[in-house]
Amino acid sequence: MEKPNSEHRNGEVLLPLFETRRAEGRIIYRTFATSVFVGILLIWMYRASNVPKLGEEGRLGWIGLFGAELWFGFYWVLTQATRWNRVHRSTFKDRLSQRHENELPKVDIFVCTANHEIEPPMMVINTVLSVMAYDYPPEKLAVYLQDDGGSNLTFYALLEASRFCQHWIPFCKKFNVEPRSPAAYFASCSWDAIIKDEEFASVQKLYEEMENRVTTAVKLGRIPENTSLKHKGFTQWNSSSTRRDHDTILQILIDGRDPNAKDIVGCTLPTLVYLAREKRPQHPHNFKAGAMNALIRVSSEISNGPLILNVDCDMYSNNSGSVRDAFCFFMDEEKGHEIAYVQFPQNFENITKNDVYSSSLRVAFEVEFQGLDGYEGPMYIGTGCFHRRDTLCGREFSKEYRIQGSRESVRKNTKESADELEARVKDLASCAYEHNTEWGKKMGLRYGCPVEDLITGLSILFTGWKSIYYNPTRKAFLGIAPMSLDQMLLQHKRWSEGNFQIFLSRFNPAWYGLGRISPGLQMALCTYLLRAPNSLAMIFYSVVPSLYLLRGISLFPQVSSPWILPFAYVIIAKYGYSLAEFLWSGGTVLGWWNDQRIWLYKKTTSYLFAFVDTILGLVGFSETSFIVTNKMSDPDASQRYEKEMMEFRTSSPMFTVLATLAMINLISLVWVAKRVVTDVGAGVFETMALQIVLCGVLVMINVPLYSALFFRKDTGKMPSSITAKSVFTGISKPLSTQSNLYLYIYIDRIYEKAQLRFYQLLSQIIKDENSVEYEGDTIHFSFVVIKSEGSWHYAPDGVDLVVKGPSGEQLEDFRDKTSEKSEFMARQKGVHQFCFINKSPYHETIDFDVHEAHFSYYDQHAKDEHFNPLLEQISKLEEALYNIQFEQHWLEAQTDSQAIVNEGMSRRVLHKALWESAALIGASVLQVYLLRRLFERKLGTSRV
Repeated sequence: MEKPNSEHRNGEVLLPLFETRRAEGRIIYRTFATSVFVGILLIWMYRASNVPKLGEEGRLGWIGLFGAELWFGFYWVLTQATRWNRVHRSTFKDRLSQRHENELPKVDIFVCTANHEIEPPMMVINTVLSVMAYDYPPEKLAVYLQDDGGSNLTFYALLEASRFCQHWIPFCKKFNVEPRSPAAYFASCSWDAIIKDEEFASVQKLYEEMENRVTTAVKLGRIPENTSLKHKGFTQWNSSSTRRDHDTILQILIDGRDPNAKDIVGCTLPTLVYLAREKRPQHPHNFKAGAMNALIRVSSEISNGPLILNVDCDMYSNNSGSVRDAFCFFMDEEKGHEIAYVQFPQNFENITKNDVYSSSLRVAFEVEFQGLDGYEGPMYIGTGCFHRRDTLCGREFSKEYRIQGSRESVRKNTKESADELEARVKDLASCAYEHNTEWGKKMGLRYGCPVEDLITGLSILFTGWKSIYYNPTRKAFLGIAPMSLDQMLLQHKRWSEGNFQIFLSRFNPAWYGLGRISPGLQMALCTYLLRAPNSLAMIFYSVVPSLYLLRGISLFPQVSSPWILPFAYVIIAKYGYSLAEFLWSGGTVLGWWNDQRIWLYKKTTSYLFAFVDTILGLVGFSETSFIVTNKMSDPDASQRYEKEMMEFRTSSPMFTVLATLAMINLISLVWVAKRVVTDVGAGVFETMALQIVLCGVLVMINVPLYSALFFRKDTGKMPSSITAKSVFTGISKPLSTQSNLYLYIYIDRIYEKAQLRFYQLLSQIIKDENSVEYEGDTIHFSFVVIKSEGSWHYAPDGVDLVVKGPSGEQLEDFRDKTSEKSEFMARQKGVHQFCFINKSPYHETIDFDVHEAHFSYYDQHAKDEHFNPLLEQISKLEEALYNIQFEQHWLEAQTDSQAIVNEGMSRRVLHKALWESAALIGASVLQVYLLRRLFERKLGTSRV
């Protein structure tokens, strides 16, 4: 624990307003991390010292894995910066009240919403009401709702909230209500524990009536006529106003200066302002960053609080003491002047027990951000953050700067009416105001990046300011996590794309941060900025070992080799610690398993798409976009989410990638299992144990995906189009890899014959190698295309066959043949290659027969010349017998082929007849139905 520092004021020793404690177990963890790093170095040594020679099998895969492991090791080293120097913060609000209660500064609270269709107005006003009811002097609070959708329905909901807050705020303070979101509070009430007095019932009834009015208006899509006529604010909407094209709409619903702005017990109400900045199609609006900058300018003329809190519209306040917690850092006499912003974690109320989508980011907020805080540089994450107004407006760090009390933020003209103030301030939210200014560059939130929050926070830290991460026991804010996999993946795609753009920009901490921030913070920040390129190594590692498993090529050390020890130690240590860390952060074992699955999905989709889009953006083929996360879901999807069933129902290209990778691993594992049972036996585990384990783990982790592909019947299953594409790709990829296998056939005895029956070919090449032991031998071969498996394919397309000698010279060449038999004399001993090529899009099944004519008694050099004629006649007779057998086999293969074709044609004719009959019956039924409707109409007309 750091030694508490103290200040003196008027001879009095002042205790600090916050405390910083170093995390326990740092020495143990650093020792453990060092041992893992040694294991990583040994893995690198193994890869570098055992690279297959040029021309050897597996060389490219080996080099690729070496590159992936180099990247994983480097990235793991970066992640240690977030765990090397963790700290915990705690505040002393009682000391703050004793010393600064009468001079607490004003606070401006920004709530941003973008679209009332995916961010329901009731959810938005619950967030607004929760921050209006903070345990803080209400006259020093000003709440601003920035509605980027410009919806009169959202304005109507806020107008209703401005009336309900007169009852809600005093109720919260009287009964010390937590949380102070009405919806969350009433949903969490235990009816047996609460004394149902008249006041409680009255407030609940008022809330339900307000909820009914707002919900009805949203469903109808219009405001009640009597309400729209009573309030002047609705006149600012006209028939030409749209979400992307409207004037600035500014309404001060509660003016904190107004002596009549009181609640039902006579206490002052916080200022409440609605703002919809001007939007025009021809002007860029810069998404959330532009909305925040408009709020900064408008609020500077209305309330001008030196401290700004911004929250997303779904992140309601769960801790009414959060403002005072923040001021314990800003107003600390010794260190407060160094702090630019205080970041609270982003927590969610709708997380399931085992966090099926790993949306809680548990380890990030419970561990990694504490590591960033150890370097006094946690990131700004866009919500739940208290800022100094001056730092957002571009002020650089100064040791003499101190936050001022409320006396410095009083408006200059207190006699100005609310209407006059609105008219004067509107121009600050116009489209043209920022032209030729520093807004979005050096002032306000920065433009041009999907993660405007992160780049803004970095630019503040680079000017010398420090930041604080505070994670109180009672969570400060609770929001709504995405309840579908596609929304979660899209959200992380936007984040990782923006992070990678920062890495490639001049604000990269690796070089721009030199001398500005500590090296540990540089490393920790790069952990987040390099997530997009992390996808390349992950995809290679999750696919290539499985494909090489099909080829029987080992890419890892054998079980009996001592080199397997560093692999085993690093894997066990890394994932064992990951599990312990997750459990320590409050998770479950199944939650950790879900977390590993989501990390795999994010790395192979979100980060991959982010990497590609960023690279395309650099060359001008892609533009940055901002997608608002949907906060709504249908009832069926919500029920599946509560049951922790993953949602796959959209035809997302990300799902195509996930399904294809999962199918490749499944088919590879099944193929290996089949080989173990029917061919190579258990010996494969000795040479390829790690590859089999890796493939098996990838299959296990994808069990929910396989269920969605093949077994689920609900609407959350995988779309059939994705299932078809993934199965096709998953099958064809292993087969195209298997096509490179050499089928070694060694013929050692007279007329030894090897048959290769029923080869499955799909747009691929399969090679058969025949080892000829003696020069001058005659090689007989034949093949017949037995079957073609196209859906409506009546006859085989044929294949190409090229025969090559040991030196690579071409001996025979057949094109587009459905059957052929031939022979040639081997001029050299050695391996002869028979290369089949299928150019059709269908599976082709072929029968291939080959034998070598060699007679061992030719080598005996019989000296008795009288036996030579007899031996020659015997050899000719034997050769003729084998030729008859060869010819007979070829004819049998052709017969089989014709039988299969005939059977297929008969089956298709039957199917065609059935379809035609069904179509005729359907047409007849439709005719009867239409005639009946026609007669009914005529009969009804005649009756009239």
